[in-house]
Amino acid sequence: MYSARDRVANEEWLTRIERGADRLGLGSEARSFAADMFLSEVPDEDRSKRAAAAASLYAGALIAGEERSQKRVAEVMDVTRLSVQQRWKSTLESAGFQPPSW
Repeated sequence: MYSARDRVANEEWLTRIERGADRLGLGSEARSFAADMFLSEVPDEDRSKRAAAAASLYAGALIAGEERSQKRVAEVMDVTRLSVQQRWKSTLESAGFQPPSW
């Protein structure tokens, strides 16, 4: 879990997740899942936060049943598709979900 302090300290990244969700047309459930997953596993390194935010958004959309392509999520979050591909499964697992096997 995370504290209110974590939310405040990472407001910039939560805003980026919201903007990405807007561009992807995602609903409130996907946004909530994405923010929760990001805040639960915030990387220490600032340079890793962009990829973590993108993977959280992709995973949040999957959980909410609003799947978007890795490529599209990567585009709106300004990361490579590989960044999303390498992180989304571990993001889901850390949140207690079983990633799909496809």
